[in-house]
Amino acid sequence: MALQLFYAFITVALGLFGAAFYFYGSNLLLDKLFPLTTDSHAKTARNLRITNAIRPWLFLGPALLALGLYLVYPAVDSIRLSFYDRNGEHFVGFSNYTWLLSDAEFWRAFKNNMLWLLIVPALSTFFGLIIAAMTDRIWWGNIAKSLVFMPMAISFVGASIIWKFVYDYRAEGEQIGLLNAVVQFFGGTPEPWITLPFWNNLFLMVILIWIQTGFAMVILSAALRGISEETLEAAVIDGANGMQIFFRIMVPQIWGTIAVVWTTITITVLKVFDIVLAMTNGQWNTQVLANMMYDWMFRGGGDFGRGAAIAVIIMLLVIPIMIWNIRRANQEMEGQ
Repeated sequence: MALQLFYAFITVALGLFGAAFYFYGSNLLLDKLFPLTTDSHAKTARNLRITNAIRPWLFLGPALLALGLYLVYPAVDSIRLSFYDRNGEHFVGFSNYTWLLSDAEFWRAFKNNMLWLLIVPALSTFFGLIIAAMTDRIWWGNIAKSLVFMPMAISFVGASIIWKFVYDYRAEGEQIGLLNAVVQFFGGTPEPWITLPFWNNLFLMVILIWIQTGFAMVILSAALRGISEETLEAAVIDGANGMQIFFRIMVPQIWGTIAVVWTTITITVLKVFDIVLAMTNGQWNTQVLANMMYDWMFRGGGDFGRGAAIAVIIMLLVIPIMIWNIRRANQEMEGQ
């Protein structure tokens, strides 16, 4: 453990030193190549224009390189691989997509993804909105918000392990799973919750809802605080009760923010993988597209072409929502 912490510290230190050295060195080299102290006023003006044009790219360069290497290149190569055979050597046209559309496991995973899309964004946004509204009215609201937001600091795998103990089932002996212990306390029969068809999908969704509610709460709480107090006071004077003020005055004014939160969580749900892998590995009818892609590309399937085809389908599902989300966010910024 100590050795791992030491390596982590060295890695962070080298990264910080490398970044500082790059930015300082690149700017120093730029100033050396195009000095601003020259005998000619025209040359100085020319050098100033050149340095002003180049300097922003010195800062953007590493980020663009990283994005190109880790995002753009894999996406383009995945599209290419989806038209090749299992080893990525021979062109097979649309054969992988033909197989995909006729595969029962793909459609089962697709239906599960759609179920996640219907439930997780809706409940995460709803709970986040309700908690944001309630915590703004109590003196210990910030403490409550911190507790609700805390799961966001946990990785999906870490959260899955926590909830695995909640859903744990023992055929014999004392139940150590929290849910079964509660059921047994009230005289019920313990169940292997994550193996129950259909319901197990809902139990897995609870994990992501638990994580994403904190994100929705923080964003929506900021939006609620931006509502004009005069509007709320006018509603009170007109005789509106608390529920009417919330649903007819407050919610319509932050509807744009609600939509952005909803779509952001939707993108996360479309790519859900870690929770399913850690909890069930797609067994008991819980398969989702990302886990299926991982199975075909890196595990038992070992078929790069089919795995890439599934990755392209996920990308096609995410892109329209992502574009709409970015446009909506830009509109919100322009309206401020």
